[in-house]
Amino acid sequence: MEEKQFSGILNGAVPGEPVKTDKNSRRGNWGNQIEFILTSVGYAVGLGNVWRFPYLCYRNGGGAFMFPYFIMLVFCGIPLFFLELSFGQFASQGCLGVWRISPMFKGVGYGMMVVSTYIGIYYNVVICIAFYYFFSSMTNLLPWTYCNNPWNTPTCNGVVTPTGINNTLANVTRSLVTGAAEVAVEVVNKTKRTSPSEEYWKHYVLKISDDIGNFGEVRLPILGCLAVSWVVVFLCLIRGVKSSGKVVYFTATFPYVVLTILFIRGITLEGAVTGIKYYLTPQWHKILDAKVWGDAASQIFYSLGCAWGGLITMASYNKFHNNCYRDSIIISITNCATSVYAGFVIFSILGFMAHHLNVDVSEVADHGPGLAFVAYPEALTLLPISPLWSLLFFFMLILLGLGTQFCLLETLVTAIVDEIGTDWIIRNKTVVTGGVAIVGFLLGVPLTTQAGIYWLLLMDNYAASFSLVIISCIMCICIMYVYGHKKYFKDVEMMLGFPPPIFFRVCWRFVSPIIISFILIFTVIQYKPITYNDYVYPGWSLAIGFLMAMSSVTCIPIYALYKISKSEGTTFLERLKNSCKADIKWGPALSEHRIGHYAAPSSEGEVEVRPLKEELKEKEDEKRDEISLTIQGSNGSTAHNTTPSA
Repeated sequence: MEEKQFSGILNGAVPGEPVKTDKNSRRGNWGNQIEFILTSVGYAVGLGNVWRFPYLCYRNGGGAFMFPYFIMLVFCGIPLFFLELSFGQFASQGCLGVWRISPMFKGVGYGMMVVSTYIGIYYNVVICIAFYYFFSSMTNLLPWTYCNNPWNTPTCNGVVTPTGINNTLANVTRSLVTGAAEVAVEVVNKTKRTSPSEEYWKHYVLKISDDIGNFGEVRLPILGCLAVSWVVVFLCLIRGVKSSGKVVYFTATFPYVVLTILFIRGITLEGAVTGIKYYLTPQWHKILDAKVWGDAASQIFYSLGCAWGGLITMASYNKFHNNCYRDSIIISITNCATSVYAGFVIFSILGFMAHHLNVDVSEVADHGPGLAFVAYPEALTLLPISPLWSLLFFFMLILLGLGTQFCLLETLVTAIVDEIGTDWIIRNKTVVTGGVAIVGFLLGVPLTTQAGIYWLLLMDNYAASFSLVIISCIMCICIMYVYGHKKYFKDVEMMLGFPPPIFFRVCWRFVSPIIISFILIFTVIQYKPITYNDYVYPGWSLAIGFLMAMSSVTCIPIYALYKISKSEGTTFLERLKNSCKADIKWGPALSEHRIGHYAAPSSEGEVEVRPLKEELKEKEDEKRDEISLTIQGSNGSTAHNTTPSA
């Protein structure tokens, strides 16, 4: 008996609960809870932790930014994370199926699918560019080290002196530079230096065009890497969570090994301390700036992957009694700690680079693709055995990107399979996965053209911006106020064995929606048209960006109107009320978990129906289950003994 209880704890069972064989054999489950946690960590920890958080930190007051960042983590990040995990786990459904809780709001699920589609398209293009740089680093000399390549321009100015220069020529050069110091300063002031890494990025890798409408040619090397990226993602998801759950043991943990190696190397470099000080030194006066709090809230919200649908999907493969409350805290804190840790790695290298160039750290600090494919590669050329460090850095970017991409693709596949729900499509889920991967590859082809980087940044800035905030806010309102907070708290208690802590109940009902609204208002007030370096996007492209952003949000009212029109009732109010009611299929997927008011014999479809019993015995069982929910054990769990139905 003790051995069974111990085994149950290892599998994520609630302490005090009798161990059950609650595997969903039809839909599948995670092999164990470590796989779920690692997958969720890989999903939440992505490229933004490396190329956005450190930049936000130094721009918003250094160490002072940590204070609002962790405040937003506690009051917004963890509560929303817990809400989505519990939502998906309770129903064992993806981002569409869970809306049986209130069918009128199923458009929120479609909105999540649209967002995940956009992100999945351009995210894999970023991964494929990382693959390209990874393959390019397999050489004795990094190709972006010097300015003596066919693609370089006269304004190129490298930071590494080519070896093998004749000593006499070097001396003459030095004396010329010394004798013409004033002229050199004037030239530098008038002409912006372009680094070999920047020219390699623009003129060789991308062959970037002059306008977003000028697509030019497809860059075949990038297209080939994109095919490699999608094949890798497909192979890792070929058996759904059963295969991806094994892959994440490597993809979710090895980036931390690489980060640690780069960190140890970084702090041993001259100037590293200056970079880290620049990263951490608090500027307390900025705490009073609303923009700092807005950036902190936005970074927490976006980096955790809230409202993408991935958290609901990943949690839907958990066993019913898994302690997702514990998981949400572990994963959220791990995500934020990774961001802080990555900041040390990035700024130790940037501090070394600033020292080498004799400039301020702010002049070499960057974010987004500029950090990953320009600033950091240039810094790597200054290190001994630079190809080794370059291989490690881009391998880390690939793994970070793949961890997120796995979940994005699984979100779409799970939503499609759950929605259709036939035995054939469940047995042939691999075919659906392959189909989604092929469509994703084809839609990503325009991003491999010479104008691809413009479209990639447009999608990054608009496809998953304020639309995510709106989706998350509506989700909170639906669960807490339409379905009812008391009913949902009882659902969570039935699943976990204890009610949600009062802190989370308050956050779900009041604090988190207020913070989400603040993020939305902040996003609108602080809006600035997108630019890429000196290129200003034309108005028509910005209109396309807004259409992408609105395409996910408009799913919500369109589906709501459709559902109301199809609902029973003679008046609009009757139809509205009926469309908001929970579907009879809402609730736990397995019959052994459908107790209390969920034990109604009318449940059909994907819910496994109990065999018919004598009417009297069925009523007695139902009554006993309802009574047992009210009896609390000493550890806060529900002290009832529910045995699986025959």
